[in-house]
Amino acid sequence: MSVSRQRGLTLIELLVSILIISLGLLGLAKLQARMQLSEMESYQRAQALLLLNDMSSRMTANPNNSNSYVTDSSSPVGAGMTCPTSSTTRQQVDMADWCNSLQGAAEIGGGNVKAGAMLGGRGCIESLGSGQYLITVAWQGMSPISAPPSSVACGKDDYDGGSECKNDLCRRVVTTIVREAAL
Repeated sequence: MSVSRQRGLTLIELLVSILIISLGLLGLAKLQARMQLSEMESYQRAQALLLLNDMSSRMTANPNNSNSYVTDSSSPVGAGMTCPTSSTTRQQVDMADWCNSLQGAAEIGGGNVKAGAMLGGRGCIESLGSGQYLITVAWQGMSPISAPPSSVACGKDDYDGGSECKNDLCRRVVTTIVREAAL
């Protein structure tokens, strides 16, 4: 082959190489974004479990007043409400602390914004009878997945904001049952 017929071949090889590298970098950027999303979901779940265990411990420590902790699942404690400020009983202090924690009071950001909890964190305590209580923490997930069981009413239909989040697909919940000791 003559030299004149090979002109530009190196330039084409260079352009193809740049295209391949660009696609690889775009893939890495998308992977990084997915990892950040997963990290945020993991952080929120960890916070929810901490708050769930916190209330479970508080109820276990105050067994004579467990019934006074019960909330209505249609008006949960946490996001979207003013936390109680009365602190005359142990139960009132516990509920005020839990409400503030659900709203993120553990970490205050710029402008006095509570930033230390899940997005839209809500908590519910339901009596199951016979000294058993179902504690639930609900929050806004970052992307739609399968909806929680319909038997868990806490936060139901509160997280249907975007077009992707219909039918509770962005609602996340964790639950536990607290049993009063029968001594």
